Amino acid sequence: MSREKQIIVPLDVPNVESAIALVDRLPSVTFWKVGLELFTSCGPKILDFLKSNNKRIFLDLKFHDIPNTVAGACRAAAGYGVDLLTIHSTAGKDALQAATEAIQEGATKANVTPPKLIAITLLTSISSRQLAFDLKIPLELPEYALHMALMAQSTGLDGAVCSPQEVAQLRDTCGEDFLLVCPGVRPTWAAKGDQKRSLTPAQAIQAGADYLVIGRPITAAEVPELAWQKICEELAIVT
Repeated sequence: MSREKQIIVPLDVPNVESAIALVDRLPSVTFWKVGLELFTSCGPKILDFLKSNNKRIFLDLKFHDIPNTVAGACRAAAGYGVDLLTIHSTAGKDALQAATEAIQEGATKANVTPPKLIAITLLTSISSRQLAFDLKIPLELPEYALHMALMAQSTGLDGAVCSPQEVAQLRDTCGEDFLLVCPGVRPTWAAKGDQKRSLTPAQAIQAGADYLVIGRPITAAEVPELAWQKICEELAIVT
């Protein structure tokens, strides 16, 4: 897989018109993320547009609810024919297990390939201090992220979302077949924003990430096309 195909660009825009404009402006991007804001705004309309343009789709809705509700949501989402789908590990083992079964059912009913179901270990906006003092989790952050990933793997999920700073440990422990998706990736020339646990794109790939989610360094750039090209060029030399 070429390096540029490992980059997922978020469509973090408020409406379908803005999303279409961004996709049209960056025709070389093959993988797009649709999150809560855009999906709440326009529903599956944006998914239909992306599929009609032969784009891959990361439907990042981060499901977190009781097992029965999570299963229903995953069953419905699987029918869209997206490539990646997210659920919070903190929903618990029962919900994770129900989700893995539901996406198979939903995809079979819709006659599409099931999405890869990946677990959110810990949001990249949360720091070690916040984990300890705000959330009262009595584990070091890397240990907590690993525990969440292993729980997801044990219940049949395909992979996990983690910060770049945890990806090397998760790769070593969970193996090569466990999909690792890293948001919070920032080139050296971009502002970190609200990302607390970040690495550069090259560092994240070298640490073992399969996919990088890179948003504002590209989409908020003065010329998004040039920012996209610059990141692709930086990754092209990674061995």
